[in-house]
Amino acid sequence: MPKQQNDTTGNSAIANDIILKVADLRVSFRAYGGRVQAVRGISFDLKRGETVAIVGESGSGKSVSVKTVMGILPGNAIIESGEVRYGGMDLTKVSEEKFHEIRGNRIGLIFQDPLSALNPIMKIGKQITETLRLAKKMSGEEARAKAIELMAAVHIPDPQRRFNQYPFQFSGGMRQRIVIAIALAGDPEILICDEPTTALDVTVQSKILELINEIKRERHLSVIFITHDLGVVANMADRVNVMYAGKIVEAGTTEEIFFSPAHPYTWALLSSMPDLQTKERLQAIPGAPPNMIYPPAGDAFARRNPYALKIDMEKEPPYFRLSDTHYAATWLAHPKAPKVEMPAVLRARIDRMKRSGMLNG
Repeated sequence: MPKQQNDTTGNSAIANDIILKVADLRVSFRAYGGRVQAVRGISFDLKRGETVAIVGESGSGKSVSVKTVMGILPGNAIIESGEVRYGGMDLTKVSEEKFHEIRGNRIGLIFQDPLSALNPIMKIGKQITETLRLAKKMSGEEARAKAIELMAAVHIPDPQRRFNQYPFQFSGGMRQRIVIAIALAGDPEILICDEPTTALDVTVQSKILELINEIKRERHLSVIFITHDLGVVANMADRVNVMYAGKIVEAGTTEEIFFSPAHPYTWALLSSMPDLQTKERLQAIPGAPPNMIYPPAGDAFARRNPYALKIDMEKEPPYFRLSDTHYAATWLAHPKAPKVEMPAVLRARIDRMKRSGMLNG
């Protein structure tokens, strides 16, 4: 969450409820043309038992953020500053040996492409049991029994028979269920889902989202859900962070982000969601994200924003507090800014979402 959202009341109950805290994280990459400033000072909390979504276009920095949490950044990455607090540790400073104890055990990761996440020439059962034997030091027989149990938990039919099959013998949705089973092998308390439904068709996507919600409830997990599609998190997330050009530009409860969005980029994301209730033409966001080797002055979204003010081109906006849980980094939220209404088409869409009970499951 933005710095302004951090608890300042001294309430220990609130502090104890936070399982992961990211504070002013900045990550860049060495590249031929200079340093790519991928993450530029983001802060957010994850509370026990909740799902926090991080939403944004490709290149917004959302996947880099969670790869930092998992300690799987590539060799050309530089953590410039900031902290990732978990279990009394700053994960940006722990050794790789320590990360081996955390990664896959206390924090699990579901990758977006199950085909590349699985070894194509190794039987599914062996891929799960190897994870179990590494994470839990189980015997071969114990690992096999637990692997079959995990396959059943993610609703793989006839798991004893399919234990000896290869990834190519599974559909895309079933492969993703296997990836989820592997992520659960270490009994994590945090589950990171990095675009887990991107490669799946809409029907299968819905079933995978239902499964993640089911597993979260049954295992009392805390979930970070990464996606480029706001529609995917409508019934998944408790809170949403909207990222653009390496920054969180709006943060709030799911209801606030869907029903009272304040940043023009959030307006654009909501407008680009397919709406099956009407024949409206799909709205595209004009222009392209900025070159993050040379981030633009002011608001990074200003060049694509039809509602941009002069100050947007010159000065970066701070976070404006819209409620106790809702913040947006846009000069339009300044008390002295001219009144700008969201597009009428989006307002009508939000009204339809409210009437349909979209966020009620």
